[in-house]
Amino acid sequence: MIELEKVTKIYSDAGRLIYAANEIDLRIKKGDFISIVGPSGSGKTTLLSLIGCLIKPSSGEVKIDGRNTTELDDDQLSDLRARKIGFVFQAAHVIPTLTLLENVMLPLIFIKEKDIENKRKRALASIGELGLGDRINSFPRNMSGGQVKRIAIARALINDPQILLADEPTGDLDQESSGEIINILKRLNHDGITILLVTHNQELAQNAKTKFKMRAGKLG
Repeated sequence: MIELEKVTKIYSDAGRLIYAANEIDLRIKKGDFISIVGPSGSGKTTLLSLIGCLIKPSSGEVKIDGRNTTELDDDQLSDLRARKIGFVFQAAHVIPTLTLLENVMLPLIFIKEKDIENKRKRALASIGELGLGDRINSFPRNMSGGQVKRIAIARALINDPQILLADEPTGDLDQESSGEIINILKRLNHDGITILLVTHNQELAQNAKTKFKMRAGKLG
C-alpha cells in the first residue's frame, strides 16, 4: 500500500546540510499499525510528512497504491490527501469559533461534493463513533483536551481515509485521555484503517503491531 524506496530529505541550515530522512526503505501493508519512536529532531515528523505527501523527498520514491507520488503535481497531491489520508497532530488545530460539527466538516470543502445534507450525515456519523454525539453544537473552549483531540480524529476520518497518520497524538494529554485516544486508534485499525503513529513515548508505541526506531534520519 505504501512503499518508500531510498527516500532522503535534505534541508540546508546556514550552509550545513541536514538529513532529516536518510535513504529510508519502508513497506506498509494495508491494515498495518506501525509505530516509529525517536527523540525530538530524529526525523519522525519529516517521515510522516513525506508519507502524507505534505512535502516531497530530495531523492527516492514514495508510492501509495503503486502510484509514485513524487511525480504528481500539487492538485493531484491535494486530491490524493483528501481521499486517502487522514492526519492527526499533537496540536489539534481546531478553530475555536466553530462548533464541533463545523470543525469536523471542514475537510469536506476540498471534495467536489455539493450535497450538504450528505456531508452533514457523514460528519455526524464520525462524531457519533467517537462518543461526542451529544456535543455537536459545543465549542472547543468548553471541551476537555481529550474531547478536543477526538474532534481532530473525527475530522481526520470524515473522508473515509484508508491511511491515518498520527504525530504525537497524545503528547499534550493526561494518562486517562491518552488511553482513550490509543483505544480509538486500535479500534480504527481493527476496522481496517492503516495507521502510522510517530511518538517519543515508548509505552505508547508498544500498542502498535510493528515498531521501528528512528535516529538522525535513519530508520531501524
